[in-house]
Amino acid sequence: MKVHLIKEQTIDNFVHDHARSKSSFKNWLTHLKTANWHSPEGIHETYPSADILGKGSERVVFDIGGNNFRMICKYFFGPNRVHLSICWIGTHAEYTQLCKWGQQYSIYIY
Repeated sequence: MKVHLIKEQTIDNFVHDHARSKSSFKNWLTHLKTANWHSPEGIHETYPSADILGKGSERVVFDIGGNNFRMICKYFFGPNRVHLSICWIGTHAEYTQLCKWGQQYSIYIY
């Protein structure tokens, strides 16, 4: 199924504030537009370095830009397409702190 990204503007805003991430996020978006997922395992076919979070969170963490940036998204497999909602974007260091606080399963900033 095709993927519907919710709040793509969130990426644009992040890139505006982190200019060196522009080409990495552009590449990520290019791959997403051709993605065809039928299960969470399909996410790994498009993004092999993605980590599916446990605890029934229906969340995935994308490593972007050679692991310089991280993005947490919540996914939902609907009847006709996959909905991917951006929950959080930050640097690898910020993600490490988020994990120390155990917030990667619940944070939803956007």
